[in-house]
Amino acid sequence: MALLMMAGAAQAQAQQTDAPLARAAAEPAPAPDAAQGDITTLGQVRALKPEDGQPLDLYRFRNPMQPAPNRFSRDWSEPPSPEQVSQGGGYLLLGINYGLMAAAKGLHKLSGGRDQIQTATARPPPLSDAQLRRAAMNCEAQGC
Repeated sequence: MALLMMAGAAQAQAQQTDAPLARAAAEPAPAPDAAQGDITTLGQVRALKPEDGQPLDLYRFRNPMQPAPNRFSRDWSEPPSPEQVSQGGGYLLLGINYGLMAAAKGLHKLSGGRDQIQTATARPPPLSDAQLRRAAMNCEAQGC
């Protein structure tokens, strides 16, 4: 307790002797950066939503190599996640839909119908060799 009283007395004596300095120190000094106008600010930062529609996970592995779509990516589809299954009606409805798709494929094979996506076939050239020679001779005669 005596120490506290001595510290308070010393502080009061210092305030009396340094009164002009204490008043100057109590007034806030202008900040040098604010007076000069050289305040550095950060640029604009935008957070973009991921392209795949999944919630942003900062610790998720992102493959730096994105392969181009090929003929196998057209036929391959990832199995649905449990969340997608529950949003689509559950496993029972998913099984019914898979069964209906398999029945439709079987019916399509039995009926012998043409596929919706067919391979391209090359057509024959529109002119025969004799017609091409005659067209070239006429072009040379006309100067084209």
